[in-house]
Amino acid sequence: MITIDLNSDVGESYGNWRLGDDTAIIAQVTSANVAGGFHAGDPNHIRATCAAAAMADVAVGAHPGYRDLAGFGRRFIEMDPAELSNDVIYQIGAVQALARAAGTRVRYVKPHGALYNTIARHPVQAQAVVDAVLAVDPSLPLMVLPNSEIERRAQAAGLRTVAEAFADRAYNADGSLVSRTLPGAVLHSVEAVTAQVVRLALEGTVVAIDGSIIAVPVQSICLHGDTPDAVRLAAAVRTALLGAGVTVASFV
Repeated sequence: MITIDLNSDVGESYGNWRLGDDTAIIAQVTSANVAGGFHAGDPNHIRATCAAAAMADVAVGAHPGYRDLAGFGRRFIEMDPAELSNDVIYQIGAVQALARAAGTRVRYVKPHGALYNTIARHPVQAQAVVDAVLAVDPSLPLMVLPNSEIERRAQAAGLRTVAEAFADRAYNADGSLVSRTLPGAVLHSVEAVTAQVVRLALEGTVVAIDGSIIAVPVQSICLHGDTPDAVRLAAAVRTALLGAGVTVASFV
């Protein structure tokens, strides 16, 4: 029996700026990546999101990113590794405290945006993130792009890793994600998204943007909550997986 976790980035509203329908998305997923306040999120929205996840029996993960509110954490930042580790520790701690106040706890860590993509190939920043998780709680799994620098370093350090694929992102032939600055980087149609998800779950492969078929080991599939029609896409993905005989459940 194949079991797949569905995760989504949530808790990213900030002050009067509302992003996504967290409650509706949480109803469709099994793991919730809650922003830590540096790329998005504030204490009120983080706690409310954790409470919604607790109510839905959805696992809460800390979702740390670069200190980049203006760029939504999607811009690379060159940082001293110790500073980056401390930023990640700070964000995990913030989500841990607010999750506890909301009646739940942090069960894993998934880096966000540009940080996520950078640590897939950048040895120094990858090690800084690994060091941060080790310093906070070595039992926390780290959600990562498979066959990446961060996966190798996390496993070498004894951390559990969770291989992640993306429902609505295009892939390069080397298994990396197509840059959002390029055409076709994000899939929008229900048909394209559900077809990619079912193929990932059943075969562990994806059709890259150049037409080649590449292996993508997967334990969790990300559904972006800030894309247009995100809730409908999430519901369609869950329905498609169940229809294909896949069990949808959290990896924790």
